[in-house]
Amino acid sequence: MPTAQPSFRRIVDEIVAKIASGELKPGDKLPSTSQLAIQYEVSNNTVYRALAILHDRDLIIGHQGRGTYVAQRPER
Repeated sequence: MPTAQPSFRRIVDEIVAKIASGELKPGDKLPSTSQLAIQYEVSNNTVYRALAILHDRDLIIGHQGRGTYVAQRPER
């Protein structure tokens, strides 16, 4: 019997897909943690975990007091 995907993984996968499709472009601001928690019907801690994974993958960058943005893609 398949198990449900953890909520933080669903958030990560959806944001990665939006970045890959171009729906979210480098420099685009992500919704606030509270807005994402409401959107995905999860706790703020779950959103923090998802954002930490995205940050570790260098897909997003946070600016204290200004928000979280899609990171610039490295030139290849």
